[in-house]
Amino acid sequence: MISGENGFEAARVDRIFNRRLTDRQPAAVVRPRTEDEVVEAVRLARSRGWQVAVRSGGHSWAQWSVRTDALVIDLGDFKEISYDPDTEVVTATPSVKGGLELGPFLEERDRFFPGGHCPSVGIGGFLLQGGQGWNARGWGWAAEYVVAVDVVTAAGELVRASETENSDLFWAARGAGPGFFGVVTRFHLRTLPRPRHLGLTVQAFTLADFDEVMTWLHETHHTVEDTVEIVALTKTDLTLSPDPVLLVTALALVDSDEEAQRALAPFRDNPALDRALMVLDAVPTTIAEQRKRQLEDNPEGHRWAVDNAWLSGAAGDVVPAMRKAFTTLPHPKAFTIWFSMAPLRELPDMAFSMQSEIYLAAYTCWEDPSDDERCRAWLDEAMADLEPVTLGQYLGDSDLSHRHVQFMAEDNWARLQEIREVRDPDGVFVGHLAGEGATNRNHWA
Repeated sequence: MISGENGFEAARVDRIFNRRLTDRQPAAVVRPRTEDEVVEAVRLARSRGWQVAVRSGGHSWAQWSVRTDALVIDLGDFKEISYDPDTEVVTATPSVKGGLELGPFLEERDRFFPGGHCPSVGIGGFLLQGGQGWNARGWGWAAEYVVAVDVVTAAGELVRASETENSDLFWAARGAGPGFFGVVTRFHLRTLPRPRHLGLTVQAFTLADFDEVMTWLHETHHTVEDTVEIVALTKTDLTLSPDPVLLVTALALVDSDEEAQRALAPFRDNPALDRALMVLDAVPTTIAEQRKRQLEDNPEGHRWAVDNAWLSGAAGDVVPAMRKAFTTLPHPKAFTIWFSMAPLRELPDMAFSMQSEIYLAAYTCWEDPSDDERCRAWLDEAMADLEPVTLGQYLGDSDLSHRHVQFMAEDNWARLQEIREVRDPDGVFVGHLAGEGATNRNHWA
């Protein structure tokens, strides 16, 4: 569908999750249903002199797939999943939704993949940017489970990339994000045994306890067993309070209640526990219940501004820097999360290379366009407070067109540019959405 045709405007932003829509105008949109049609689309772009942008799930906050004068290859109609019980590898196309589609498919086969928390996210963009999935502190990044990718290159050729073939593309596909110079048509993913038991601890506090609770958590989280996902967040929960509350959550993904009780025991030592508004202590839950909660926290049809930071430093420096992001939410639907990655695991050799022991992301969510300026300004101020303790950021919750922050180790960034020059010398693929170009630098440094 060419720009200007009837229906083009709907196709331009079809399946875009963030309804604070960009006005960028692509040249055309195609919706292939097969790999051969993806090959044809890339060759069409080359013949027309268009660049190529790819849409997998449409969940990018910055709407990476909507690019000026580019051909948008929308993979929404190309959905396939298959599983090999001998290798325990699942193969899926990029628009497959990790929680709503891939997860249930694998659970029927008693397997699990550490996909994204929000169930409606497509696996394509999620995996390309590294994949911060379930229990990343213990199981690692989802991109580490990619054993191969099928890619349509800038030359319009379909190839397999793995550690032993087209290894440069394989390296880049695990972390380049929207800067990847190809269309991944299939991911081949190593799977895990399905956890037999999930135990959940939740502790709710008023924001008056923020400093004490977060200082304790900052100094404790690295000692918790690596079967536990640890998240602290501030959100409005009217069942607890009319005002935003601080929640400390810990989810043990194990095989028995006994394991969960042991793994979650450190949270019983929270020094503010006697002032908690609510406590759940190692209660059984299911991944289906956790996905349902994620869908409620990430509602469809809303306007979003999101940003994030990898934090490093002593509690005395980090906790005060986080205070605005956590204690002054601009809207009842907004929320801020603190995500533990401690103790840090060594990363394999792949493009993804930026992490620290603490990840913070602020998700500003609203419906009325008149709130756009206020919510965006609040987010900018909150992230500015964090700059003294910020190492970089994660591509998945970034908007490089608005704020330049480092997202990759310097050597990896240089290597990515070198591979791109070889694989896409004509600049067929659009690259990172970042104004004059991504700098991979913290703008305040």
